[in-house]
Amino acid sequence: MTIDNARRFEAGSSAVRRHVWQGKVWTAVPYRVLQDTEEYFLVASWPGLRGLVSTTWMTEFSNEEGRRERIIRELASGQWELGWWAWQNTTVRSWYYLDAYFTVRQFFDAQQRPLSWYVDFDLPKQRTHLGIDTFDLMLDLVIEPDFSSYRWKDEDDYEQARGLGLIDDQTHRHVAQAREEVVGLVETRQGPFAHDWSPPPHESWEMPVLPADVRRVRGA
Repeated sequence: MTIDNARRFEAGSSAVRRHVWQGKVWTAVPYRVLQDTEEYFLVASWPGLRGLVSTTWMTEFSNEEGRRERIIRELASGQWELGWWAWQNTTVRSWYYLDAYFTVRQFFDAQQRPLSWYVDFDLPKQRTHLGIDTFDLMLDLVIEPDFSSYRWKDEDDYEQARGLGLIDDQTHRHVAQAREEVVGLVETRQGPFAHDWSPPPHESWEMPVLPADVRRVRGA
């Protein structure tokens, strides 16, 4: 990933988060920007928002048993096709911490009730002219909305990704540190977890769309 005429985004503007591997876009999702700071990129998404994802990911999305095994093998091969996918059911506020190996999300259901907190472990984010680029590291942490409990998710997928070379030893060490940092934030109610957030008021917003050059990774 390379910095690509990076710029800051005004609140209310649209921006794109891409997952990029081996110089190729794996997913691309448009968001509505809530806040863009030196520390994090805060965005909102809601049902109907359309992005590009791996067609294998779409096929395997509802297959619970080993649903990501083929996706991870496909990533390791560097060969995949993209198709259109519409976000469904939930409104999401996402904090993309730019220098961190994690992203914090808060999910709300159709009645605007909090469903869960969710932490994706991913690479530090690179600013581009479109928004930010990163790469999903397969590991997740799911937290109850009242912080009564949390659980690790997709640890087997993470180990498979390590075995296939998607996650090297240095990245693994950073993830281990990030896991400790995130658990500390959850248990002490710091960072995003320090507030009782209401859902992003997306009803009056226009749906963001992907730009025509979204598949092009400069420097790839």
